[in-house]
Amino acid sequence: MTPFESARQAAVRVALLSDAERSAALGAVADAIEAQAGALLAANAQDLARMDAQNPLYDRLKLTLDRLRGIAADMRAVAALPSPLGRTLEDRTLPNGLRLRKVSVPYGVIGVIYEARPNVTFDVFSLCLRSGNACILKGGADADASNRAAVSLIRETLAQRGLPDGAVTLLPPTHEAVGELLGATGYVDLVIPRGGRRLIDYVRDHARVPCIETGAGVVNTYFDRLGDLEYGRRIVLNAKTRRVSVCNALDCLIVHRDRLGELPALVEPLAEHRVLLYADEPAYAALQGRYPLLERATPASFGTEFMDYKMAVRTVSSLDEALAHIARYGSGHSESIVTADPAAAERFRVEVDAACVYVNAPTSFTDGAQFGLGAEIGISTQKLGARGPMGLAELTTYKWLIDGEAQIRP
Repeated sequence: MTPFESARQAAVRVALLSDAERSAALGAVADAIEAQAGALLAANAQDLARMDAQNPLYDRLKLTLDRLRGIAADMRAVAALPSPLGRTLEDRTLPNGLRLRKVSVPYGVIGVIYEARPNVTFDVFSLCLRSGNACILKGGADADASNRAAVSLIRETLAQRGLPDGAVTLLPPTHEAVGELLGATGYVDLVIPRGGRRLIDYVRDHARVPCIETGAGVVNTYFDRLGDLEYGRRIVLNAKTRRVSVCNALDCLIVHRDRLGELPALVEPLAEHRVLLYADEPAYAALQGRYPLLERATPASFGTEFMDYKMAVRTVSSLDEALAHIARYGSGHSESIVTADPAAAERFRVEVDAACVYVNAPTSFTDGAQFGLGAEIGISTQKLGARGPMGLAELTTYKWLIDGEAQIRP
């Protein structure tokens, strides 16, 4: 039996489990993560040994005891959430007496392609199982030992409870495996790429099964003419440096020309984190000699997802210019404005075309756990179907249930 056939069979069984059985299974896996933390960290150490510790992605790859405890806690949080299945989304009776109900159901088999983030293995499994789906995972080669250890732990725990271990399948970290997954019509119901723009574009262009675009985040924050300086300092620092390798990290600070005199104070906290700024000419003139890591911006500086301790700075003369910059260079992920002007805040909310739009808050909050979803399978940047952090509800589809009393259509 192929991995795809096994996943399809497992999906049928997972969908038939009771909500209590699915929640209990997640609790058992969370317990196993904490009990077998040493083995998981040892596997992760093998992956870390192959990556330069100075690589900004090193932190994204790294597991620690605290992070494993956090993963287990997130899994228990998912287990405790209300079931997304069997929800009546619509219920009405037609004039002819037919009763129509629209009810949430699992997709079936969900494939996820992701890069060097071993925590995603656990997040995807927990969300898929809780929503009644089986999952097929294709992780990056950088995290292969970590992913294999994680999936082995999950499958062993499921088997101990008499549940199908095909509920989670890990494909080899090869390009060929991507092609097999994207072409698995009849077996895979949905593919979700979670990674950079190149990965997402490849999946969208080559998938023969339905896919949802997630992950690529070119994120901007606009410091308005009436922005509060202390708000700005806190928001920019957190959005840029909390974790530079994640998709909600800040890539470009847009600053109103009237506030250039305060730009050095606005970005001053970034210097402690060695953030390199690529500033346009007005911003460069304001920062020269007042910020230690400074280069002139080039056209390529804008619209780049840095995933590093680097950030572009763009000067504008109006909110209109800021909105135009975001429309041209943003990726539809997360955008923020720092302002004390209610009218500017409302225009920003209405006119910015992104999954998550913030006023006086950092984009670092774009996260399933932060949104109360328990965890996330990705951040959708498309408009068809799910948008923003994808939790349990976004991993369900629906069917129509029709009850009659021998009505016939004329």
